[in-house]
Parts: sequence; structure tokens; C-alpha cells
Amino acid sequence: MLLEPHHDGSELYVSNSAPRLGEKVTFKVRIPNAYKFNDAVMRYYHDGEPRTAHLKKVKQNKVESWWGVTIPIINHETRYRFLFAGNGKYDWLSAAGLTNHDVHSNTDFQLIARPEYPKWLKSSVFYQIFPDRFAKTYEKKLPKWAVARDWNLPPRDKTKFTGIEVYGGDLKGVEVHLDHIEELGANGIYFTPFFPAQSNHRYDASSFDEVDPILGGDKAWFSLVKAANKRKIRLVGDITSNHCGAGHYWLTKARKNRKSKEAGFFYWNKKYKWGYEGWWGLESLPKLNYASKELRKVMYEGKNSIIRKWLSPKYGMSGWRVDVGNMTGKYGAIDIHDEVMFGIRKAVEETKPDAWLVAENADFVANDLAGAGWHGTMNYQGFSRPLSSWMNENAKLSGGFQGLPIDSPKITGQQLVETIKNFNGSIPWRALTASMILLDSHDTPRFRTIVSKDKAKHLAAMAMLMSYPGVPSIFMGDELGFEGTGGEDSRRTINWDDRSGWDHDFLVEVKKLTKIRRTEDALINGGLRWIAAETNYLAYLRESKKGSILVVIAAKPGTVNIDLSEYGYQISKTLYGEMATGSKINFKNSKATQGIWKLK
Repeated sequence: MLLEPHHDGSELYVSNSAPRLGEKVTFKVRIPNAYKFNDAVMRYYHDGEPRTAHLKKVKQNKVESWWGVTIPIINHETRYRFLFAGNGKYDWLSAAGLTNHDVHSNTDFQLIARPEYPKWLKSSVFYQIFPDRFAKTYEKKLPKWAVARDWNLPPRDKTKFTGIEVYGGDLKGVEVHLDHIEELGANGIYFTPFFPAQSNHRYDASSFDEVDPILGGDKAWFSLVKAANKRKIRLVGDITSNHCGAGHYWLTKARKNRKSKEAGFFYWNKKYKWGYEGWWGLESLPKLNYASKELRKVMYEGKNSIIRKWLSPKYGMSGWRVDVGNMTGKYGAIDIHDEVMFGIRKAVEETKPDAWLVAENADFVANDLAGAGWHGTMNYQGFSRPLSSWMNENAKLSGGFQGLPIDSPKITGQQLVETIKNFNGSIPWRALTASMILLDSHDTPRFRTIVSKDKAKHLAAMAMLMSYPGVPSIFMGDELGFEGTGGEDSRRTINWDDRSGWDHDFLVEVKKLTKIRRTEDALINGGLRWIAAETNYLAYLRESKKGSILVVIAAKPGTVNIDLSEYGYQISKTLYGEMATGSKINFKNSKATQGIWKLK
């Protein structure tokens, strides 16, 4: 793979990833000397018109040459690709890789002329907390809908108790255990919803105006913000822009008075006995109608709107995760999704310019990540799913694969890389680096279960999580080796009083990996160059102006052979995993393993 031309959106290849209109940007391609061609051309678009510019050689060494071209940027989005011609052939280099035939322009590289995304994302590791299950500091009086559950008992999944079983975790519990999060190496916390609701997951908000009293209310939030700020830990919340809960006071007012402004917040439909459209047809999750100017004002446009309020200095949040972001603003023939998404983005930028806006986007990501919408997505499609499919060990999981009623497929390392390339080829580089990468979440089976308790595989996957472009997120308990088949079973509580069930050895290794992720410049600012994709292992380079790192992930027993000599690389230091020196990596592994090496 290294014997091919390479370009990505990182600092080695693009002189300015967030230019202003009218500025000139230099684009570079690195080309191995072994790759033969006569001419190199950049094709790009100005005002939708295809333009071309010839690349010129910038420098050359024994291994490779660098070619570059400088063009003015006149549109907010510039799509481009490179053509290499000669010897009776031509190859296109696009974001999806090198091809010897024409490919659709939807795989073109994309440069976005809009303000830079939050710089702090690049060196961040997030810790995801499901508030009801993380830590409990006092007994609560629960509302009538809730059923109390003893902290150390497992959830009763797929029963009448699903969704209403409450353990009583609270924000004070998070504050008390900030040491654990900080020592883990995380410098950000992503909370699933903390608003009042009628479920333990709180995706059915009864209000967006306050913190659930069960969690300690706003007072507990302010205390947590103060404590987190002292440790330089950022807090990100979860908003259901697509729907609220059936217990929301908006719906109560609307039902009482169909002439109220709140009545315009919903889609009324007589085919349902409850009278309104619900997400997935559910009574408990009424869909929000953004044709209502009043709803837009309350949700994101107004000075004191929900989106803006929690990002204000008083409430101290550093960003939003948007639940089912791709579905917001869509209902039958009505599609005002883009308008709503752009409005939320505008509100975020005006309130807190360095806030993160990341969306759960299912499989609809390309348009939403084109620059004016979400900064990034939760990267299930281009990371979590292919990695799980490569490493799975016939685990019995709930919920099927990717929403389909089938078991998770088994794929090769080659298929994994092709899947990732396909995904990466559809979005701008900076959207990739602003997306959340994760092994699992509150919505999925635990990775330890996916690999059938294989700790070595779990560690190899964690090494990839901490070395791949994007914002790594660890679901609470993953660092302790927690298991779960999905749903409630994956949302088990953490026993802080008896830690005998923790995988302490695994925790030590995760801490080592998070430290590497947050301190190595190549992992913070580097590009992504694949150098090997085999059935049982893969290898990639992360390269920045300050250094280069090689990563090898082996999913199964076998032999790894990589000769870097013809590419001019040598290992200067083993950062993690398998030991290696010089220009050759050669080891036989009896189980899944990994290696992270600094190069010179």
C-alpha cells in the first residue's frame, strides 16, 4: 500500500484546513519513487465548474517525492482529486484511495472553508457515562413510574421492568469519582441525557430546562462543573432534537389547549389513539415539528434557548451530542432537516465557538458532515461495526447486526480496511477527526462480550481506538472489562465498594494507551496511511510535522511481517505492545496483539 501515491486532509498535505474565502491553499501528494507516471494533475471545482492544475515536484529523496499545487479557495466547499497519467494508463487518487478507473465525485477529497473545528478535540479522550448506573451517593425518593433496583443486582433486561428500573445514580457520584476518570486518562465526559424523564435512559425528556432531581438537580450540576473545570475535564450533554417524552410539559399544554403555541410543536395524527406522531410510532416519544417558529426559538434560536443555555458560562457545557441527528426535521413529505441542523450549528457557534457538535447519524452522514452541519458523527459505520465484525467470536448478542435481524458477520482485515476507506471517502477529513470513535456504547453490546471474553482481542481493539483518527470514547466500565449482550444488559452498574470483579490488569493497560493517545503528536495531528491489510492483521501510519507512528493490530494468531526499509522508515522506540527495532517488524503471535512504534 505504501507503493501508491497518498494524500489526506492532515497538516502534511494541506497547508490550511480551514481557509477563508479568497485565500490560497497548497495541496501536496507524496509519491513513492517506485510508482511510475508522466504527469500529475489536480482536478477541482470552482462554482461547480471542473478546473485542472498540474502538480510540480517540491522535493525528492531516495524513497519518495513530494508534489504540490496552490489554488485559490472561492467556495465554502472545494472538492478535488488527483490524476496520474503515463505509460498508457491513468490512476485517480480520491479520498477512497487509488483506482485505475473513473470513480464518482462523491469520493473526492473535500476542503471546507469555514471556521476551524474545536482544537481541543484532537487531544481529547472521552468517557461516556449513563448517569443512572455510574455511581450513587444517597437514597432517593423515586417518582411513581420508577421501580427501585438494588445497586449491585444486574438489570432485568427484556422484561416489564425494562426502561423503568432505576438504580439511583447521581451527579454527586460522578464528582466523587472524577479521580477515576482523570487517572484513566480521559479529559472529557459525555453524558447520556440528564434531563427529567419517565425512564432510566432519559431519552424521553419531560423538560429540557433542568437536571433531573433524581440526579441531584441543577445544584449538583453546578458543583460537578466546578470540580470538572479544576481538573480540565470537559462536559458534553445529549439532546433529543428529534423528539421529547410523553411526559413533557409542552405536550401537556398542547393537549389542554390545541390553540396554544405548544400545540404547534407536534405532529397531530388521528390514526394513533394518543393523537400524535411518535418516533418509531411510539407513544412515549412524540416527534417535534420544526415548522413551528416558536419551537425553533425555544430549542435553538432564542437567546435563552435550550441549545444555547447549557453552553453558556453559567451551565458550563463544552458541546452537544445530538441523538438520531439525521432524523431531526423529517416527517413524511416534510424535510426541513438541513434548516434545523444549520440552525443548531449557528446557535452553537454564536454561544460557544469552540464547542463540539457531534451527532448520532446512523447511516446518513455524508451531507450532514459537509461542513455547515454537525462537526462529526458517532463513527459506528466507519469504525465500530467493521472492527466488531473483524474481531467477533460468535458471541450471542441482542439486537442483531446494524439493525438487521442477523448475526454479526465475520470479515477479514482486507474487508475492514475497504469498509473504512469507503466511509472515509464520503466525508471531509476534518469531519473524520471530529467524529467520536468507540468500541461500544449504551446502545450496543459490550466489546468484551463481542469477542467472547477474549481480553487480548479487547486490548488490541482498545489500541486501535486510541491510535485511529477521531475522538476516542470509552463507555463506563469498558476499562474494567465489563460484559453485556446489549440493551439493559450493557448498562450494568459499577461496584465501587467491591472492586474484586474489576479487570485491574486491563485497566492498567488502558491507562497506558490513553496517555500515548494524548501525548503523541502524530496521533493528535497526523494523517492516516494504510501500509498493510491482511486477513488477520492490519497496519497504518499516523504522520504529522513532528513525527510518525506505526500501528499494527493483529486480530488472530499468526505471523506479522512488515519490512519498512524500502520506504525509508526505522523504529526509534516501542511505545506499546510488541517490541521491535530497526526497519523490520517480524513476530509470531499466539493470540491477538498490537504494536505501536515511533519512527524515524
